[in-house]
Amino acid sequence: MTDNIIEIQNANIYQGENLILEDVSLSIAKGEFVYLVGKTGTGKSSLLKTLYGELPLTEGEGSVVGYDLRKLDWKKVPFLRRNLGIVFQDFQLLSDRNVYENLRFVLTATGWTDKKLMDEKIMDVLDKVGLKSKGFKMPFELSGGEQQRVDVARALLNSPKLILADEPTGNLDPETSDEILTLLFQISKGYGTAIVMATHDYIVVNKFPARMIRTENGRVTHNATISI
Repeated sequence: MTDNIIEIQNANIYQGENLILEDVSLSIAKGEFVYLVGKTGTGKSSLLKTLYGELPLTEGEGSVVGYDLRKLDWKKVPFLRRNLGIVFQDFQLLSDRNVYENLRFVLTATGWTDKKLMDEKIMDVLDKVGLKSKGFKMPFELSGGEQQRVDVARALLNSPKLILADEPTGNLDPETSDEILTLLFQISKGYGTAIVMATHDYIVVNKFPARMIRTENGRVTHNATISI
């Protein structure tokens, strides 16, 4: 049995009937930070969706945080996702409630019931992302960078072994992008959380170097180099 957080072997990844990525083999270790790069339409999102159970894996082998992707059904997907954190480009915060209530909503949805433990966890993740004093703020009162930090805090709520970040700096200015990348690297190194970050921002990749995996021509290339 491998200690890798992600282990994919000889997998074909489909969107419906369409083969998107062929013969994918991929391994990512605990605490590793990996960029997923590639032009729009080359399969980055399809690969991420396979990793968090939105697209079924029907050909090849795959496991994510100990869950066999070939044996996933709709009943098991929520348990897989409790071991994952997902960070989106567009934040996806609930606009009708404050930061604290956004985070509380996720804990309730994933089975937490003890209010004291929930309060402690929310304060803990807000502290980790530097927003301990912003729990009462509504999303519209926050800057884009602060909203993305809330998104990262939300991803940390269930102490995930893996965070999947889909273009998390896509809507942010360069300085704020640097802050978010610094935060993600701190989480990866400090808490042993593996992070896979899909991006097309090569300026960020150059500033914060890490292993790159590329989707291109229906294939996944390991240890890719930048080609703009």
